[in-house]
Amino acid sequence: MLLAIDVGNTQTVIGLFAGPGDDFEVDGNRIDDGIESDLVDHWRIATQSERTSDELALVIQEFLGFHGYSFDDDIDGIAISSVVPRCTAAFREMTHKYFGFKPVVIEPGVKTGMPILTENPREVGADRIANAVGAMDLVHGPTIVIDFGTATTFDALSARGEYLGGAIAPGLDISLDALYTRAAALRRVELVEPRGVIGRTTVDSIQAGAIFGTAGMVDGICSRIAAELGAPTVIATGGLAALVAPYTKSISRVEPWLTLHGLRLVFQRNQT
Repeated sequence: MLLAIDVGNTQTVIGLFAGPGDDFEVDGNRIDDGIESDLVDHWRIATQSERTSDELALVIQEFLGFHGYSFDDDIDGIAISSVVPRCTAAFREMTHKYFGFKPVVIEPGVKTGMPILTENPREVGADRIANAVGAMDLVHGPTIVIDFGTATTFDALSARGEYLGGAIAPGLDISLDALYTRAAALRRVELVEPRGVIGRTTVDSIQAGAIFGTAGMVDGICSRIAAELGAPTVIATGGLAALVAPYTKSISRVEPWLTLHGLRLVFQRNQT
């Protein structure tokens, strides 16, 4: 089985994929299609760069135990995308120490199957590359990938499967934190579906501004990218994708586990 680990600035997502010949059920039913067809389970933890390799091993061991899997016997590979260097080092050390093999880490020298056409390919985040690889496997045409994470990122992919570049905007949580920090009379609010665009309370107004404002930004940037790219498919991923997507005109599908899917593909491409 494969562990796919996406280390973000705020949260780390861990996915457990079944390998060839593995059989499993979710809620008593076999899943037979889509990204989730081989995704046994997934977990989300806070990204803490102070965690040691031993602490990470303990956390993963506990997660695997939920399904009765052996930490020592059932994991055949680990694929990692990380934007936090200290966490990358800790996960790499954990893999060597507890599994006895090298992880596949998205970094220079690793085969992704995707040409990176930016001025400095080394600057492109590993998570954005994983998203791009996963998206091209699903769409096979010009694509915009939007990842709603700590930052809201937009990645443009050509019809030939090339990574062209993109845009980076502050994420929803960052924007709300800035609003709370800089405006004395405003407070933190829960990000939920707004009751309407005209807020009747301060909380309603902040929620409407955050969600509808982000949706408008998404449609505006996608429209400008599409003017250069053609007629792309727009895929959204990340923890807040499902909340924002219904209020946009441009997002056509939401794939919450797109990064994990891309990691699995990169892992497979580095086994030959």
